[in-house]
Amino acid sequence: MMSTQVLHLNPYQVHYREWGRGQPLLLLHGFFGSGQNWEALAGLLGDQFHCFAPDLLGFGQSSKPSLKYTVWHQVDFIRAFVQALGLSHYSVVGHSYGGWTAAACALHMKDIAHLTLIAPAGIRDDEFVGRYRYMRPLLWQSPWVDWGLRAIAPVGRWLGQAATVEMLLKVRTALTEQPVARSFLCDRLRPEDAIDTLEKDLHHIQVPALVIAGGEDKVIPLWHCQTFAAGIAKAKYHLLPKAGHDLIQTHAAVIAEILLADCDRAVFSEDLAVEVPPEV
Repeated sequence: MMSTQVLHLNPYQVHYREWGRGQPLLLLHGFFGSGQNWEALAGLLGDQFHCFAPDLLGFGQSSKPSLKYTVWHQVDFIRAFVQALGLSHYSVVGHSYGGWTAAACALHMKDIAHLTLIAPAGIRDDEFVGRYRYMRPLLWQSPWVDWGLRAIAPVGRWLGQAATVEMLLKVRTALTEQPVARSFLCDRLRPEDAIDTLEKDLHHIQVPALVIAGGEDKVIPLWHCQTFAAGIAKAKYHLLPKAGHDLIQTHAAVIAEILLADCDRAVFSEDLAVEVPPEV
C-alpha cells in the first residue's frame, strides 16, 4: 500500500511516496512530473522492492527555492534525503530528467548498488534550443500570456487543435508552478549554457546499469540513450520499439520485468528488443 510522507531536511522539505518491502529502490521522476508518476511501476515492484519516490527539488510538493538550477542541486537534495532515511546498498531508477539526476548521483554518491536510466536526459545537445524555441513566450511573467491562451482556446478547439491548446495550457501551468522548469528553459538559451551535462563523465560510473529507450520517443533522441549505454562500462541497453516518452506508464509491466530479471537480464516480453549500442 502506498503512503505519502514529508521529510524535513535543512533547509528544504521533501515530499515522497513509499511502497512495498524488500531491497530499497529510489525512483526519480522526470520534467513536469512528481513522485506520483511512478505509481504504475511501483505497484508492480512492491513485492520485491521497498520503493521511495520523492518529488525532486522544485517539483510537486517538495520545496521550491528560487535558484539557477543545475543537476547538482538535485544530487545534493537526493543525498540528504537518502542519508535522512538511512538507506544503504540501494538501487536507483530515473526517468528523463530523473535519469539525468540518477546518473549524476551515481557519479558522486556511495552505496548505489544498481542504476536504471529510462529515456535519460543529460547529454549535451546543441539542437535543444531550437527544439524548444516555441516555448519562450510561455516563460513571460505577464498575465497577458494567460489571458491570450484562454482567449485562443475556443478558436483552437474549433480549428481541431484542441490537443495543442491543452498542451500549451498544461506547459504554461507547469512553468508557473515548477521553478526548475522555468530555470532550465530561461538559463539554457545558448548551447554553451549546458554546463552540467554528463557525456564526458559517464566512464566514471562503475555500478551495473540498465539503459531503457523508447523507439518512438519524441522528447529524448535515441542517440542520447545510446550515449549513456556506450559510456557506462557496465551498462546494458534495452530498446522498447513501440514506446514513447511516457513509457513508465504505457510500458510499466515490461519495465518491471526488466528490473525484476536476474543478473543475466533475461528478456521476458515479445515487445522488448535488445540491441548493442553503436559507437557514439
